[in-house]
Amino acid sequence: MPEIFTVFGATGNQGGSVIKAILADPVLSKQFKLRGVTRDITKPAAQALIAMGVEMVKADMSSPEAAAPAVQNAHSVFLVTNFWESMSSAVEVSQGKAVTDASKAAGVKHLIFSSLINVSNASNNRLRHVTHFDGKAQIEEYIRGSGIPATFVQPGLFMSGLLSFLRKQDDGSYSWAMPQRVKANEAQVTLFDPVADTGIFVKAAVQHFPVMNSNHILAATGYYTPERILSEFEQVTGKRASYLEVPHEAFKSFLPVPAAQEILENMLLLQDPGYYAGAD
Repeated sequence: MPEIFTVFGATGNQGGSVIKAILADPVLSKQFKLRGVTRDITKPAAQALIAMGVEMVKADMSSPEAAAPAVQNAHSVFLVTNFWESMSSAVEVSQGKAVTDASKAAGVKHLIFSSLINVSNASNNRLRHVTHFDGKAQIEEYIRGSGIPATFVQPGLFMSGLLSFLRKQDDGSYSWAMPQRVKANEAQVTLFDPVADTGIFVKAAVQHFPVMNSNHILAATGYYTPERILSEFEQVTGKRASYLEVPHEAFKSFLPVPAAQEILENMLLLQDPGYYAGAD
């Protein structure tokens, strides 16, 4: 009889990618019955998953009690949290802890969490405002302390967000502005497509469990310098592209005020200590 695999964020990019990858795998699709979690089962994205054979459950991450229906009788759980929805690290950490507590109470055998490094620690507190990383690191620490067998998938830099930094100029060329001290031929960008790639790495976590218990999976296609990215952009599009370093305040002026410092430090991370702080 298939075991239940619960997927939080089922109608989003990462969760949706996991569902598609499991359904497409001839072995895992028989081993697991997929259960997607949503706050509104009636929305079209949820209905589309139901049509694909996914059990959709109405639940949320506001408390262990609210998360309980999602993880009841589940063998495995994929957990992804969304800092940008609330812009609050406290809310994100609380959500991660709630699902962890609910999973432990339900006897979940394998929790797979979409995690990130603790940038404050990795940078010796030089970069103290990358809260969408640090919050996930706190959740990871809590999961480890809970005793639930777990694997931690660490997604690279989202390519969809990266493209937003490329700005078309009046002459038809493109420019990419980054903060000063982020060098075109030195900074290391870990490219990752959440829609196409998440499921690939989560499948690896499932297939190699329990060998990967307590381990990190660095989920990126590779390290790219900005110089290489622009070179390949020019080859593919036929458009000229240039790179420039701008003062930090100028870089922040192009960003929404609530997220400006966060994103500035996120970009500085690429240069030092590195997106994965030296791990490869």
